[in-house]
Amino acid sequence: MKTIKGPALFLAQFAGDDAPFNSLDSIAAWAAGLGYKGVQIPSWDARMIDLKRAAESRTYCDEVKGTLSEHGLTLTELSTHLQGQLVAVHPVYDEMFDGFAVPEVRGNPKARQAWAVDQLKLAAKASQNLGLTDHGTFSGSLAWPFIYPWPQRPAGLVEAAFDELANRWRPILDAFDEAGVNLCYEIHPGEDLHDGITFEMFLERVGYHPRCHILYDPSHLILQQLDYRGFLDVYRDHIQMFHVKDAEFNPSPKQGVYSGYQSWTERAGRFRSLGDGQIDFKSIFSWMAANDYHGWAVLEWECCLKHPEVGAREGATFIRDHIIEVTERAFDDFADGGSDQAANRRILGL
Repeated sequence: MKTIKGPALFLAQFAGDDAPFNSLDSIAAWAAGLGYKGVQIPSWDARMIDLKRAAESRTYCDEVKGTLSEHGLTLTELSTHLQGQLVAVHPVYDEMFDGFAVPEVRGNPKARQAWAVDQLKLAAKASQNLGLTDHGTFSGSLAWPFIYPWPQRPAGLVEAAFDELANRWRPILDAFDEAGVNLCYEIHPGEDLHDGITFEMFLERVGYHPRCHILYDPSHLILQQLDYRGFLDVYRDHIQMFHVKDAEFNPSPKQGVYSGYQSWTERAGRFRSLGDGQIDFKSIFSWMAANDYHGWAVLEWECCLKHPEVGAREGATFIRDHIIEVTERAFDDFADGGSDQAANRRILGL
C-alpha cells in the first residue's frame, strides 16, 4: 500500500496583488509556514508561472521547482481550469466567460477557443518539462444549458454536443499522451462532464483515450446528491487527482439542489472549509490508503463563510491528520504460526 502525499494547497484561490500572495516565492514561504508540503499552480496566473516559458525552457522549469524547493515544497500539478472552460463554450455564456481569456481574443469566440487549445497544449509540454505526471482542467460545456429536459430536447441534441466536445479535446489528449501526462477533468456542475454518466459518454467518444482521467472532488458530488464514496469504487482506474474540499447540503421546504437562484450563503448546497461540512473524509482517506492512490491530497479552499487564510491554516492540519500512514505488515502477524503447502493440505484434510 501507498501513503497519500500531502498536505498540498491549490494556489488559485489565494494568489493576489498583495504580499505574500503576489509572487511564487512569497506565497510558497507562506504556504510552507502553514505546514503544506506541496502546491498546485494555476497556469493562467502570471504571478505564479509563465506557462509559455515553462513549455519552452526546462531551465526555467528548474527555477520554478527550485523556488519551491527552497521552502521545502513540491510542485504537485499544474491547472488549466479557466483555459479548459474555454475549449467549449455555449454562446449563451460567451460574455460571462470572456474574462477567462487574454484581452486580444475577447469578443471573438473562434479566436478564444483557438487560444484555449494552444494553452492546453502548452500545459502538456510544461507539465512534461516540470516532471509532472498529472494535470487538472475543466471540460467546458456545450450541452449544459439543456441540463433539464424541459422544453423537450430535440432527438440527438446531447449526442451532437458530446460528439463535438470529444472532437475538440481529442487532439489535446493526444498532446498530453505525447508528453506522458494524464489529463484529469474535474467533475463539476456547469461542465458537460459533471457526473459519472457524462464522463462515460465523453470517454467513449474519445475512444477510451489512455490520458482521459478524473480529478476527484467530493464537494461537487454531494451538492448533486451523488454517492461520492461509491464514486471512488466505480471510477477507481480513472481517479488520478484529488481536491480535498468540503461542502454541505441542507434541503428545506423551500429549496433543494437548484437552490432558487440564491447566493452561496443562502443556498441549500454550500462549499465549506474542511471539517465544517458534511463530507466523510475519514472514509475517503481510508479508501485512498487501501487502494494505493499515488497522488497528492490538495486543498482547494472555497467557503462562503470563513476567511480564506483561516481556512488555509486549518486545512493543512485537517489533511495532515487524515492522511493514513500505511502499515508495512499485518496487525496480527504476531500470531502467525507459519505454514507450508504440506501443512495447508493437512489442515484441509487432504
